[in-house]
Amino acid sequence: MVGAGVAHDMNIEHTPVLLEEAVRGLNLRPGANIIDGTLGSGGHARAILAATAPDGKLMGFDRDPEAINQAQQQLKSFLPRLTLINDSYSQLEIYVKRNEFNHVAGVLLDLGFSSTQLADRTRGFSFQTSGLLDLRYNSSQGQSAAELLNTASAARLEQVFRSGEEPSYRRLTAAIVAERRQRPFRTTDDLLRLVESVKGHGRRSLHPAGRGRKGQVALHPATLVWQALRLEVNDELNELKAGLLAAQRVLAPGGRLAVISFHSGEDRIVKNFFHQESRDCLCPPSWPDCRCGHKRQLKLLTKKVVTPTLKEISLNPRARSAKLRLAEQL
Repeated sequence: MVGAGVAHDMNIEHTPVLLEEAVRGLNLRPGANIIDGTLGSGGHARAILAATAPDGKLMGFDRDPEAINQAQQQLKSFLPRLTLINDSYSQLEIYVKRNEFNHVAGVLLDLGFSSTQLADRTRGFSFQTSGLLDLRYNSSQGQSAAELLNTASAARLEQVFRSGEEPSYRRLTAAIVAERRQRPFRTTDDLLRLVESVKGHGRRSLHPAGRGRKGQVALHPATLVWQALRLEVNDELNELKAGLLAAQRVLAPGGRLAVISFHSGEDRIVKNFFHQESRDCLCPPSWPDCRCGHKRQLKLLTKKVVTPTLKEISLNPRARSAKLRLAEQL
């Protein structure tokens, strides 16, 4: 998937991030049942199906109906071993039971969005291209980004931008509220003009990434604004929390959970979940004895987060913020 704060290059074919590390970390075996909770363009799914051949099965989830349609074409040679679900991975426990997809040996969650979604002008995922300001994975569900900007209270908008790590959240919110009194937001250009009036003009080229001082990535001023809106309209952080719990519940003993995140908020949720579920008692240290009765369910496999190599980043700059964490079901 594409990271939350990546540059928007419309001409790059989607390349799965941390592919070898994720496949190796899942400890795949022939005949294994695996869940890909974020099917996207199918890059990880193809590698998983190849590694579990000849009779391993994969259940693939995606909220985007277009992603499911594309997967049917891209992975058609694997269809006898592939079950496609047009729904959120947070609901995977329901589908595992419904389809009797037992003995799950691995779950992969590759967070973020795909290059295919980025290139779709009707979706608004790229601020570099004129289009409708939607940002939903499934445009038939929930509220679009434009609707959010036009109707949400100032307090809610501030909270949205703070959660997305946008430092200018107060000035940005004030400008949005003033602007929508004159004209509603509808397109990516509407919002981009306002962001640049508040934060200044950044790089408008489609080159993958600029560089700032000391080699740091120079993000376009609109990057974190788009990130915040996308996370909000898709309720991504809450979906992640629910999805981690569901994945942990369906994994068989010895099964592995692999999560690739791109945003510090996502990685924090994964890190805290893995830390909590790899411990027994969760009571405050000051308590003389355990009252919670919590028993650890996971074994940490990555005490230090796995990040892309310099070679992968040079070939796919959008991988630069990716972080992989792994755990094993006890």
